[in-house]
Amino acid sequence: MNNTSTATMSKTKGMAQVALFAALILVMAFTPFLGYIPLGFTRATIIHIPVIIGSLMLGPKKGAALGFVFGLTSFINNTINPSVTSFVFTPFYSLGEYSGGIGSLIICFVPRILVGVVPFFVYRLVMKLTKKQTNGTSVLGLALAGLSGALTNTLLVMNMIYLFFGDSYAAASGIAANAVYSAITAIITVNGIPEAIVAAVIVALVGKVLMNTKVMKNIGV
Repeated sequence: MNNTSTATMSKTKGMAQVALFAALILVMAFTPFLGYIPLGFTRATIIHIPVIIGSLMLGPKKGAALGFVFGLTSFINNTINPSVTSFVFTPFYSLGEYSGGIGSLIICFVPRILVGVVPFFVYRLVMKLTKKQTNGTSVLGLALAGLSGALTNTLLVMNMIYLFFGDSYAAASGIAANAVYSAITAIITVNGIPEAIVAAVIVALVGKVLMNTKVMKNIGV
């Protein structure tokens, strides 16, 4: 088999692997109350979990692609099924005088892309520090990868909302302007920390199974 055929097969296999995880993300995103859980003024999410696992199994480049899909589902959801603060995620929705812009796209995509990158390097760092064999898995590394991915999403999204839309977000949410960061901190605490704990547990449990050498070989990773 020549190099061109091998490269083509490898590229096709890589696209199939990304498509599999992307399909899971789309199913979760557009199944009511599954991927995005409405909380009135915002939405909680667990869609970062397949992005994190995809990053660990397929690498940071494909993980970033999955993160982009995650961001795209958020963009679509907030455009066609908006909540009162959806303007922070899409420039195509406005609430009275409050509207999105380029900052909305940055918030929607950049943190989610990084969700597909950061966990990979956190896991690799833990493997290196614990001197874990390359053909083994680290439950601690998986848990910290899950934790880091979820916190990457929550911390970047909420702090970027404050940076780009602090006053507008406060007004749309009915929060006093001088209390907006306290409200954001509360959301991080009430929503973000439980999301991160759930991600740590699920990624550790699922990753331990999927990142088994035999399973990885069967799916061509």
